[in-house]
Amino acid sequence: MKNTLSLITIFLISVSVFAQTPEQQDNSIKGQFTEVVDGSNNYQEFKVIPKTKLAVLRKNVSDSIDKLEQTIVATQKTIDAQKAQISKLENTLEGTNSDLSLSREKEDGISFFGMLVKKGTYNTIMWSIIGGLIFALAFFIFKFKNSNSITKEANIKLAETETEFEAHRSKKLEEIQQIRRKLQDEINKNRKTT
Repeated sequence: MKNTLSLITIFLISVSVFAQTPEQQDNSIKGQFTEVVDGSNNYQEFKVIPKTKLAVLRKNVSDSIDKLEQTIVATQKTIDAQKAQISKLENTLEGTNSDLSLSREKEDGISFFGMLVKKGTYNTIMWSIIGGLIFALAFFIFKFKNSNSITKEANIKLAETETEFEAHRSKKLEEIQQIRRKLQDEINKNRKTT
């Protein structure tokens, strides 16, 4: 019964020691140092720290330093990988921006005789050509109408002249015929008299 009682007592003590919550124990390096120093005995002005606690503290500090170094190495690898990715993305972005500016130039321009011309310039050129052609058409229509009216007037005058000429010719033919008749009459008279 004594053994059972002592086992129960040891069990209860160990449970109470291990049952401490993380809020009660400070597992940080600072907390461990504080626990080791505060939990140590005093001898005159000195603190007597048991070697086991010092070894555990040394091991914990060494483990923490190793973890921190591993974290630093992992973080540096992540930073290097992100820098490489950023550089790659910047190159891709630069190429995309170049393609975008070229695409905008093509969108804002029109190929005209093999040259890329802005739409405003192209419109100005086209409207100038159209305006020139309209002006030339109007000029040629004016010249045609002018020439046509001159030709009509000339045809009318020609017809009038031909009419006058025909009338004059008819009149002259009549006169010639009358003169011939008179001449023939005179010749006939002269023959009869002779």
